Amino acid sequence: MQENPNQGAFRRTMKTRHLVMLSLGGVIGTGLFFNTGYIISTTGAAGTLLAYLIGALVVWLVMQCLGELSVAMPETGAFHVYASRYLSPATGYTVAWLYWLTWTVALGSSLTAAGFCMQYWFPSVPVWIWCLIFCVAIFVMNVFSARVFAEGEFWFSLIKVITILAFIILGGAAMFGIIPLRDGTPAPFFSHLAEGGLLPHGVLPIMMTMVAVNFAFSGTELIGIAAGETAEPHKVLPIAIRTTIARLILFFIGTVLVLAALIPMDQAGVVKSPFVLVFEKIGIPWAADIINFVILTAILSAANSGLYASGRMLWSLSNERTLPRCFARLTRRGIPLTALSVSMLGGVLALFTSVVAPDTVFVALSAISGFAVVAVWLAICASHYQFRRHHLRSGGTLAQLHYRAPWFPLTPVLGFVLCLVACVGLAFDPEQRIALWCGLPFVALCYGAYYLTRKLSTRRQQEVTHAAE
Repeated sequence: MQENPNQGAFRRTMKTRHLVMLSLGGVIGTGLFFNTGYIISTTGAAGTLLAYLIGALVVWLVMQCLGELSVAMPETGAFHVYASRYLSPATGYTVAWLYWLTWTVALGSSLTAAGFCMQYWFPSVPVWIWCLIFCVAIFVMNVFSARVFAEGEFWFSLIKVITILAFIILGGAAMFGIIPLRDGTPAPFFSHLAEGGLLPHGVLPIMMTMVAVNFAFSGTELIGIAAGETAEPHKVLPIAIRTTIARLILFFIGTVLVLAALIPMDQAGVVKSPFVLVFEKIGIPWAADIINFVILTAILSAANSGLYASGRMLWSLSNERTLPRCFARLTRRGIPLTALSVSMLGGVLALFTSVVAPDTVFVALSAISGFAVVAVWLAICASHYQFRRHHLRSGGTLAQLHYRAPWFPLTPVLGFVLCLVACVGLAFDPEQRIALWCGLPFVALCYGAYYLTRKLSTRRQQEVTHAAE
């Protein structure tokens, strides 16, 4: 990690529990709370379960690749640095901007959604006031210290984890008749899973929804970004990765199994959260208030993680000399204040476009962010493949790697192929196709910008050299 000693240094203050909750907090969000209903209505109950099982496999493959990379090279900025070293500098530059945009757009949309959540309880207070309050609170949490940010994210995530566990236990009890359903209907057991056939619409809908599933799992890669601020990364990162993957599979597959078993396919959708539907079926009092509170914490957690991730990406780009050096300055507490401030401004601009141009600019930005997550995962798998080959060719041994992804080269290759299939699936869904039309030109723009800025920088250095001579 290259740093100017006069600019301070990132402090390694994060512990295993912070990393695990940071990753879980980035993953357990509105994708799980809302999108699951859309996936059930599109693919059927069994199809949804299959889609999430494939998504869990993809996450496991990507995290194994990232685990080996981040333990060997614990850097702030993580995967964009690896892509620069083992794929190409232009690819690393593009990955960083894609990921920065992903979280910056998520930050803006999260602030809007948080405002709408608060209007449920305070309908007379304008949304923009809540947006401003949450904007200031999240910014303060991030600029104080990495430890304060991590503690805030720990408690945000803990609320969601407790809710998911309660949901799985109560929903499972209702599935098997231990808790009677409010309307008096008999326990469904697994009857809804085969409703209309195992795959009522065939295999294609599963392929079409894979980006939505992968996007629901996105956030696990935050462990890699936080590696540079983690105490004893070679010990902490492997534990965090294994723990996170195990809990994710338990939470997601358990949740989806309960949802698919209790909600008939024709009742699922995105108008109402499937969690609310289940709580209403069981007869849990204040179901709407409980879910509204949990979704609010999920949204604030996503915004908190989003500002952290986007700020570190700008810092890392500057540290790699592809952005002005001002973005690499750190405070005495080891916080990239300039990078965080610009990212916060980007989030506010995304928030502004969601109000002014929701059907044009904001839709395009959101489409790029969904595409970007899968593109970043592609880069992680490719970087790991190249890293392992380079390590062995240069005389290194497997014993020197504190964390090794199993079954190399199958792990990175299969992860890459499954992510690529998810991207291709976008072309078959008219509602998601815009992600390709916006995402691919944006990638081309990033590559073009890199080569243009690199060319101008080289020319400027030559002019300075000639002037000195």
